[in-house]
Amino acid sequence: MTVQAPAIDEAFADPAGEARLGRAAAALRDHGYAVHLVDTAAEARKLVADLVPRDREVFTASSETLRLSGIAEDIDESGEYQSVRARSGDLGDDVQARIRLGATPEVVVGSVHAVTEDGRMLVASASGSQIAPYASGARQAVWVVGAQKVVPDEETGLRRIRAYSLPREWRRLHDLYGQTSFIGKILILEREAMPERGTVVLVREAIGF
Repeated sequence: MTVQAPAIDEAFADPAGEARLGRAAAALRDHGYAVHLVDTAAEARKLVADLVPRDREVFTASSETLRLSGIAEDIDESGEYQSVRARSGDLGDDVQARIRLGATPEVVVGSVHAVTEDGRMLVASASGSQIAPYASGARQAVWVVGAQKVVPDEETGLRRIRAYSLPREWRRLHDLYGQTSFIGKILILEREAMPERGTVVLVREAIGF
């Protein structure tokens, strides 16, 4: 039986304008996050290289934003960082081992699926592997977010996850591995209690899902 791919709402691929980005950045700062606004993914890559320490273990969450920008390659393959993924080796088919791998790193680098203008970040996951370090497991968190992920409110963010992020990931996995995806868990990051723990790098161009 042929499984039909879910429809994609391409309206969620359009980068937010400067006014919306500015409102989101201000709200995130009010909620305890450090925020950087950069023009391109290349600039985000250079900034993350400065933000991530070389003397602490770093976990890269699975993210098309990190892959496409080259950030994942820098951290996991350059040898300059204490990469959790590089040190773990091949975990084979042990799904639980892969989920536990990044639960409590010193630093996590990743992305989110939506940022609201009032300063909330939404993340969806099938396995939940990035949920623990994003929420509190990591001492330091850095999120790189393309401008197309900035939305007016939480309701629109949830709709973006289901109508754009999930269908894009579904197709990516289907094309690469012949499998599909689903939403297992959704995390809403509303405010950071630990000073200087969380940093958001907002990119004015679209990148990732």
